[in-house]
Amino acid sequence: MSRIVYVDGQYVNEADAKVSVFDRGFLFADAVYEVTAVLNGKLVEFDGHLERLQRSCRELSLAMPVAAAQLKSIHEELIQKNHLVEGGIYLQISRGNAGDRDFAFPGAEVKPTLVLFTQSRAVIDSPKVKTGIKVVTMPDIRWHRRDIKTVGLLAPCLAKEYAHANDADDAFLVENGFITEGSSSNAYIVLADNTVVTRPLSNDILHGITRKALLELAARDGIKVEERLFTPDEAYHAKEAFISSATTFVWPVVSIDGKPVGDGKPGPIALRLRDIYVELAKAQVA
Repeated sequence: MSRIVYVDGQYVNEADAKVSVFDRGFLFADAVYEVTAVLNGKLVEFDGHLERLQRSCRELSLAMPVAAAQLKSIHEELIQKNHLVEGGIYLQISRGNAGDRDFAFPGAEVKPTLVLFTQSRAVIDSPKVKTGIKVVTMPDIRWHRRDIKTVGLLAPCLAKEYAHANDADDAFLVENGFITEGSSSNAYIVLADNTVVTRPLSNDILHGITRKALLELAARDGIKVEERLFTPDEAYHAKEAFISSATTFVWPVVSIDGKPVGDGKPGPIALRLRDIYVELAKAQVA
């Protein structure tokens, strides 16, 4: 069944959706994006994603094309039009079509391009929760404003491809001897005393919406968290490891560079954090 997508004020069949070849998102990756999870036909943590989207736009002097309330309405309309029960909604804002290729930003008369589409997928019952995922480490070659959620994702694509070529599901990226994050997720390890360690917020990592909620939930649940740098060697010897993102929630990591993490099975801290996050998400969409 063909999807209905949103392009600059119009709901159209995906086969008829078009963006100009002169759009700066296409030519320069001059665009930002967000992905919001959908459960039970409703948005999960939309306000957090909206706030981060607005921040990304401010950091790039990129105008928001519609008001916040209208943006939420567009999300909800797409859910209805596509009968989406579980999955996510992808949103992208580019600086628009300036009519020709020029590195300089266009004037204010050029309107940003706004595109949204739905993706149906299993969020709650993903098989990766039971099996865990395997990751490999590799150098982090991304630019140094990873806190801005831009569509310049070639480096993460290369990381995913490297992982798959090396019999793994994903990659942990390493810079100056320390793990930054996953290719499209935040990264965590669990120490022998059940302390969760994750890198502190900075321009070096994405300020994950799920990450923020997990740290708050961990505090409520009595799970100690340390926000600090950690090395691949520390990850090799960790009791557990896991990742988080908007549509994975929490996935356990069972091996790193071919070395089993802990007993090589999804660990109890990762699974507990996933459970209480799922409870939070379900409460939002009840």
